[in-house]
Amino acid sequence: MNKNYLITKSNYFIMNGSYDLSLQEQKIILTLASMVQPNDEEFRPYKFKIADFMELVGIVDKSKYIEVPKITKELMKKVFEIEEGNIIIQTAWLSGVRYEKGSGMVTLKFNPDLKPYMLKLSNMFTQYKLTNILNMKSKYSIRMYEILKANEFKKQRYIEIEVEELRKLVKADNVYPLYNDFKRFVIERTQKELKKLSDIKFEFEEIKTSRKITSLRFYITSSKNNKASNEIAASLEKINPKLQQNIDDINLVKEIIHEPITDSEALKILISAKGDINIIKEKYSYSVEAAKIENMVGWIIDAIKNDYKSFKGKVNKFNDYEQREYDFEDLEKKLLGWK
Repeated sequence: MNKNYLITKSNYFIMNGSYDLSLQEQKIILTLASMVQPNDEEFRPYKFKIADFMELVGIVDKSKYIEVPKITKELMKKVFEIEEGNIIIQTAWLSGVRYEKGSGMVTLKFNPDLKPYMLKLSNMFTQYKLTNILNMKSKYSIRMYEILKANEFKKQRYIEIEVEELRKLVKADNVYPLYNDFKRFVIERTQKELKKLSDIKFEFEEIKTSRKITSLRFYITSSKNNKASNEIAASLEKINPKLQQNIDDINLVKEIIHEPITDSEALKILISAKGDINIIKEKYSYSVEAAKIENMVGWIIDAIKNDYKSFKGKVNKFNDYEQREYDFEDLEKKLLGWK
């Protein structure tokens, strides 16, 4: 289990999925999700050390080993629901759990029905580091973090959600029916936790209809002073001081993209362009001609892979940047902790 592993989910999965998991269960599922590698064709069995698993779910007394099978058994009963057009899909999160006696290991495997939302994603997805959510104390904070993270790169830099819809998304509709309670125990608590623990933060505005608060507008920004947001650059220097040039290029990509992006997202763009800064600058310039772009990072990567051309047929001239030689596969594996 590595806190620096990345979790990748489709935005549709985040914004339309309905489920009610406890804080413990969410951390288990998201830790498991962080072990899925981007190029996996199928879900593999993912192994945890029992000691790590107990730490993850907050079991301090090692004599309570017996609690672990109870937790996973309850998790096996939990159902995820999502609508696909006229179809409602209901599926368990896990297809199975296996304990190996005497090995100190537990093996979990995702249900194959979740594949379209977590494997081989090419666009409209959200990616973040596991460390952003592991220390959160509220199950609502984790769910809110994903919802806001999925909308972090909208051009207007905010998302407006109806209060009732948000209650349903975070499964608080039957817990906090009164708005003031929902605001205090979900919104304001999430606001404090995200600012302190994650790579994003937010302010919110209450929208009224006939004197009743019916919607909330969230203004999402990067929490650049937060530890989580600077880990990639620090990791690069720790791996090899000579990789400072990579940090410079990551920062250059962030300057080119006139929207807040993380180091990991800048690195993904750099990798997709094979280190060619000119290509990144060219494809980003075409974004102003495109229709509304929900995920700028995903759009640029797709533009690079599919060699998008200017809709106006114009050739843009750029300063020439030297294309450096990188072993991107090796760099990415080291950086993200992959084996």
